[in-house]
Amino acid sequence: MKVTEKIAVLRNLMQQDGIDYYYIPTNDFHGSEYVADYFKCREYMSGFTGSAGSLLVSATEAGLWTDGRYFLQAEAQLAGSGITLYRMGEPGVPKIFEYIAQHIQPGQCLGFDGRMVDAFYALQLKKIVESKGARLVTEFDLVGAVWYDRPWLEPKPAYSLSTQYTGVERGEKLDAICKWLDTRKADMLVITSLDDIAWALNIRGEDIHCCPVVLSYLVIKPLERILFANKSAFSTRLRQELARDSVLLREYDEIYDYLAAVPAGSRVVMDMHVANYQLVNSVPQNSKIVNAVCPTKMMKAVKNPAEIAGEKIAHIKDGVALVRFMYWLKQNIQKIPLTERLAAAQLEAFRGSVGDYMGPSFDPIAAYGPHGAIVHYSATEETDARLLTEGFLLLDTGGHYLQGTTDVTRTILLGQEATPEEKKYYTAVLCGNLRLAAAKFKKGCSGVALDILARQPLWDMGCDFNHGTGHGVGCLLNVHEGPNAIRYRIVAQPDGNVELQPGMITSDEPGVYLEGKFGIRLENLLLCVEKEQNEFGQFLGFEALTLAPFERDAIDPSQMTQQDKQLLNEYHEKVYDTISPYLDRNEAEWLMDACAPID
Repeated sequence: MKVTEKIAVLRNLMQQDGIDYYYIPTNDFHGSEYVADYFKCREYMSGFTGSAGSLLVSATEAGLWTDGRYFLQAEAQLAGSGITLYRMGEPGVPKIFEYIAQHIQPGQCLGFDGRMVDAFYALQLKKIVESKGARLVTEFDLVGAVWYDRPWLEPKPAYSLSTQYTGVERGEKLDAICKWLDTRKADMLVITSLDDIAWALNIRGEDIHCCPVVLSYLVIKPLERILFANKSAFSTRLRQELARDSVLLREYDEIYDYLAAVPAGSRVVMDMHVANYQLVNSVPQNSKIVNAVCPTKMMKAVKNPAEIAGEKIAHIKDGVALVRFMYWLKQNIQKIPLTERLAAAQLEAFRGSVGDYMGPSFDPIAAYGPHGAIVHYSATEETDARLLTEGFLLLDTGGHYLQGTTDVTRTILLGQEATPEEKKYYTAVLCGNLRLAAAKFKKGCSGVALDILARQPLWDMGCDFNHGTGHGVGCLLNVHEGPNAIRYRIVAQPDGNVELQPGMITSDEPGVYLEGKFGIRLENLLLCVEKEQNEFGQFLGFEALTLAPFERDAIDPSQMTQQDKQLLNEYHEKVYDTISPYLDRNEAEWLMDACAPID
């Protein structure tokens, strides 16, 4: 069916059930950033394939809200669908809450699938509609009734991750969580975020594309740990391993009945920003729900020595693959026909050749020329651009290795000479990347205090980028993991502005995007480390984990300070010294030139 036909069928169902507005988020039952195909309801209904966005359908209008990463993509994909694009954060654009408050009338009804919306957000919606004399219904999965060929939820095999990589035994992690629970004087903790469950139990899976997690819920009590998951995904050996740490396995959907049977007076800890509304509603009213950020979030964010060592190995492997690819691309751009998707596939092949590779950490962004201005562009068969011997190829990719997860962006010059405009913007982005990586800061700073270092060279030119500067990264887990982040906007969430701590891994990825021309983004992963301690306190800094050269032929040295040049030369020296021993002679000679000092 076409999008217009899907919306028409949905409206008929809404009319039958007395629903005036139906809300379709980008979500699954666990608040995941990326979701399995079964949960891609907003994508199915709208045709918009970006990883973030919300669809609201009424009898007369359908609107899609998304952020600045996807404005150009959404505009193109929504053309002819009858869906209005609401560019979040732009002047005069109402938030979805504001839109509902302005339009819903007394006696009307807002509906959504309560399993697909987190409790905090749902309660805000409930407050809005009830203040307008309207009501909320959350038991209808109307998209499921429209989506006749919806993919099945097929569980993939779960597996255990050795302490060689995790650094801490499963039982030790669970004991630490129980101690935290005791400090809250609570009876149980319900963990619903999949990366937190995988980390706590030292298990991984393949239930979400590019995210090595297992669809599950975890209940932790002082004397009982219950994992709600599809039992068929667990081998006898893995079940026995879990049982040795007092983890019992029950079927995935039994979580709702289990919570409904919680004894009266129980104190149940859940993160209301993650746990879905139906889960929260399942807890009897004579029990108390304690809203708290899951303790595993911070435990997981601060990497232990084994995880740090593993991440360094993973980044050497990834650097070797990326350097080999860059050399291959430079050698073949004039010899064989290449496209965006062919380039991404070749890089994937190089990653697969370096050992312990588990797959991509997200779908590759290989964006040539004007496509680079689409922040999260994804090439399709229809848009797959031919690479020419001019302009930029923006390549944002990453990999999962047994030792860790990578995320790296390089903007590669395909011609011999960059234009003055290309050099101007490339150099500004590069300086922002280098200055943030070189930051030394007082312990207690959050990423908000550092963001200006990456943006200042662009702000000085009167331009900016419409996405965060840095996000946390997991170890063989989600490529985007909080709570650490680098951004200039203060986030109104309990864990939105946590201080950076030694052991955290955060991305450093300023960019600039000129519609119709090109995009530039340069991304390294940074490990937070201790610097000196003196009478003024403890100071921290960063160590770059990513090992790949920047594009010397796109740099204008006159825009750089002497310190910028020194930072670049020191980084390139590290890249060459670390990666060159793994390359053949021709590759190593190319890397030597690519890493030659800028004077």
